Amino acid sequence: MISGKDVYHIVEATVPLYVAMILAYLSLKWLKLFTPDQCAGINKLVSKFSIPLLSFEIISANNPYKMNLKLIISDIIQKLLALALLSALAKLSPKGNFKWVITGLSLSTLPNTLILGIPIIKAMYKEEAEGLLAQIIVLQSIIWYNLLLIVYEFNAAISASTSAAQPSEATGRHEDQESDSEARPKTGTGREVKIMLILSTVARKLMQNPNTHATLLGLIWACIHFKWGVKLPEIIENSIKIISSGGLGMAMFSLGLFMASRSSIIAGGIPMLLVTIAAKFILGPVLMAASSAAIGLRSTVLKVAIVQAALPQGIVPFVFAKEYDVHPDIVSTGVIFGMLIALPVALAYYLPLAAL
Repeated sequence: MISGKDVYHIVEATVPLYVAMILAYLSLKWLKLFTPDQCAGINKLVSKFSIPLLSFEIISANNPYKMNLKLIISDIIQKLLALALLSALAKLSPKGNFKWVITGLSLSTLPNTLILGIPIIKAMYKEEAEGLLAQIIVLQSIIWYNLLLIVYEFNAAISASTSAAQPSEATGRHEDQESDSEARPKTGTGREVKIMLILSTVARKLMQNPNTHATLLGLIWACIHFKWGVKLPEIIENSIKIISSGGLGMAMFSLGLFMASRSSIIAGGIPMLLVTIAAKFILGPVLMAASSAAIGLRSTVLKVAIVQAALPQGIVPFVFAKEYDVHPDIVSTGVIFGMLIALPVALAYYLPLAAL
């Protein structure tokens, strides 16, 4: 059972993050210390420098030769189930679109494993669980954050392609007069060109994104380090730590600035807040429990998998949502209120799982 000392350590780890968020909120809302351009620059600093270097540090410190294969597969299945479910719901909804699929995916399947996960999971399941959680963090950094970047870029490329390819009324009338035999080949060719253009745009943007390079380099260095015991020179290691250590604090600071720039902290009102909480604290753990059962996870590994899925929304998806302007208000709501109720929700899953 979790002791009072364990609860204190969890609070000790999370309160400084709220200090950064509140400081940013007050700086903009009351003191007016930052302009919109400066706020955008801070978010750019976080997304282009702090988060990539933090990703490199986490990935390079994990032993890739000792990963739990069943845990990895169950995590992948959970994401695929969430994607399939959200895509189906988007098609059924008259207002459904790809942006909501992206937002729902990040809310339901990308928990705050780095900030809250380590102190909470360690307090519940001791040292054994910390290594398992580190593997999930690495998976998020290597696979899911980069896939999230892909869908963000894909969405941006589709929006740009659609707006650039709007036909004029005259063109539309002219095409209506063409025969079916002539129109079909041209339409098919046009679609192929459009798809290739979108894919090439996405690939180019990903290669320009620092997080893509950071995760790849982190994985390569982890393979070298744990294979041959080679260490980074201290001058390089310390340079990375100086910037990456402030990554989470700067991300929370960016969140506070964003909150202060909005008319309401609760985006969409109470109903949207309830939907956000349900997606994060019910859908995520249920899908993880289903995928874990299918793979055959047992004992502590099963419990860690489910409890970490019940952790609140991660801060990194908010940084991406703000960068690409894909419902950042909804994601920020998930981050803020999710962190407030993180411990009670984790305990709500921990207590019944203790009987297994």
